[in-house]
Amino acid sequence: MTDLLLIRITCPSQRVAEDIGDAAVEHKLAACANLEGPVSSTYRWKGVVEQAFEYILWLKAPKANWDRIEALVLTHHPYDVPAMVALPCLEAHAPYAAWVHENTES
Repeated sequence: MTDLLLIRITCPSQRVAEDIGDAAVEHKLAACANLEGPVSSTYRWKGVVEQAFEYILWLKAPKANWDRIEALVLTHHPYDVPAMVALPCLEAHAPYAAWVHENTES
C-alpha cells in the first residue's frame, strides 16, 4: 500500500475544475491534476432528481495533504456539498510515486 491518494471531485464547469486543479498543483498539495468530461450526472438534491453535465477532476497527492486539499476545494467550489472522495492507491510505479512526493509538500 502506498501513501498516495487519487482524489475525485465533480465540478459544475471546466473552469472550476481547472481553477481547483491549478491551485492544488501551484500550492504543491497535488503533483498532478487531470480533467475529464463533460459527463452526465443524475442525482437527488433537496428532494428533487436533477440532471447536469459536470467535469471530473482527479488529483494525485500524498494522503497527508487531504485536509489542505479539502479546505482548498471548499474555498473554491460553488456547490454546497461538493462530491469529493479519495481512493487509496494500493500500488504505484515507484518512479511515479517518487515524482509525486518530489512535487508536493506534505
